[in-house]
Amino acid sequence: MTDASTSEAVSPTAVMLRITEIFHSIQGEADAVGWPTVFVRLTGCPLRCSWCDTTYSFHGGNKRSLEDVLASVAAFNTRHVCVTGGEPLAQRACLSLLSALCDAGHEVSLETSGAMDVSGVDARVRKVLDLKCPGSGEHLRNRYENLPLLSPADQIKFVIADRADYLWAREQCQTRGLPAICQVLFSPVAEVLPAPTLVDWILADRMPVRFQLQLHKVLWGNVAGR
Repeated sequence: MTDASTSEAVSPTAVMLRITEIFHSIQGEADAVGWPTVFVRLTGCPLRCSWCDTTYSFHGGNKRSLEDVLASVAAFNTRHVCVTGGEPLAQRACLSLLSALCDAGHEVSLETSGAMDVSGVDARVRKVLDLKCPGSGEHLRNRYENLPLLSPADQIKFVIADRADYLWAREQCQTRGLPAICQVLFSPVAEVLPAPTLVDWILADRMPVRFQLQLHKVLWGNVAGR
């Protein structure tokens, strides 16, 4: 957890973040699905997943102060806030942002890959940890040291492209006891793995996981800022 005394000692105007976009939409994933949510998308990511749908966040963005970001979020008058990317934890200032959003009274979630250290994330934040399957091309980057740092309020997500990915994810759940740590989400890669196929596999194996579709894609397709 971030040291509160450290965050208080730094002026919000001195903390800078590179931001791709801040927008208001419906949460399409995880346990907050369906809630009106403000999304803060940070710029940059050290991974290059084969199925990534936010490659526009890899570069560019605008430098903004923490104070400015908080003001933009507050203007939407919305309880739920999701900090995402790219890979938000690639920017160290993300930790200050997460704590400041919690201090402001928001329900905060963090969408992060399995490759980044989550030990500094404020304990009030719900972490959605994306363990990369082999089909992503980045499964060797998974940081399994993060798993003991998760709480029952967090979630572990697998984005599954094919049968091989499913079998790998099933093995991770079984050998690492993931469903006993927190809620586990299985999601198909959009337009690659048919959703009913993944559901059939989950049901056949009696997997104690939660199937999810990306609700925002059902509503609007793969449109940035939605």
